[in-house]
Amino acid sequence: MAIYIDNFPGRVLNTNGNQYLYFGGTSYLGLQYDSEFQELFIKNIKQYGTNYSASRKSNVRFTIFDEAESYLANLVGSEDCLTLSSGYLAGQFVSEFIHKKTCKPFYAPNTHSALFRNTVKNYVTYASLNIAVRNYLNEPNAKTPVLFLDTIDFSGGSYPDFESLKILPLKEMIIVADDSHGIGIVGANGRGVYKALKALNPKQLLVCCSLGKGFAIQAGAVFGDKITIEAMENTSFYGGASPASPSAMATFMEAEKIYNKKRALLRNNIELFLSQMTLLKKFRHMSGHPTFTFQDIALVKYLEHHKIIVTNFNYPKSTSETMSRIVISAGHSTKDIKKLTNVLNSFLNDL
Repeated sequence: MAIYIDNFPGRVLNTNGNQYLYFGGTSYLGLQYDSEFQELFIKNIKQYGTNYSASRKSNVRFTIFDEAESYLANLVGSEDCLTLSSGYLAGQFVSEFIHKKTCKPFYAPNTHSALFRNTVKNYVTYASLNIAVRNYLNEPNAKTPVLFLDTIDFSGGSYPDFESLKILPLKEMIIVADDSHGIGIVGANGRGVYKALKALNPKQLLVCCSLGKGFAIQAGAVFGDKITIEAMENTSFYGGASPASPSAMATFMEAEKIYNKKRALLRNNIELFLSQMTLLKKFRHMSGHPTFTFQDIALVKYLEHHKIIVTNFNYPKSTSETMSRIVISAGHSTKDIKKLTNVLNSFLNDL
């Protein structure tokens, strides 16, 4: 059942006169309700306005976009970068661009719908995907296979080692990866996984992402080689789309110290959670990531009974399986996490 609220859900969530600890959502660094970050955002809104909906091809252009894109490319280790107004738009942009090339699409297990075009199905396992790709490459006149995947797919099958990808003929494949749950959180200074994927030596690599989860701004980005990014920049899709808010881009550029501080807090909170838990086998977890995925409606109800709410809904469609996930954030206190672990240990020890 949906919970309706009137304030951003930080470490606590208020609904129907009750207060709950909130361990859900995607505000991994807790920045959306951080006063220092908000003040910086407000300062930039006063300079750049609340929104700027003109095309990036307009004759009047903000310099902050080029500056932010150069900064992002340098951060992740790509040759070039483009920003858009959302992560979903970035995913659709890359997907449309790739589908217009001479290629054959394949979708890895748990790929996000942002990368889908038309009606497609994910492969259930990387083993079946590997067989399908290699069989396809043996066909006469085979096109270049393109693999769409999520870097953080919450199954533990991809990040951090990407062992499942290593069985594929990557040197003959284009990889298109969505790093929305990685960038800003994992890797040195939150650079995400671009360099890790590049080290696998695919034929070509494009990475898209939302900047809303790790960096707390409403924007999306695409990373890749300079020739491809310039070709994408010259499409009508890109020229016709409104950009991200320039005030958001400016805030991102100026918030490096805040991001670093929050990432350190997040690491400490993850370590505290892990040290306090007596049993973790019920959860799917990726090293260094603040999410713990599970499937047990009884646990969801037990947590709610103890005034704790976690992510729990059918995603991405109402007919999809229920996604239940505990999310640790930089905004949680030591007391919050110890209450969570005490309740979890009580439930798990009674099984």
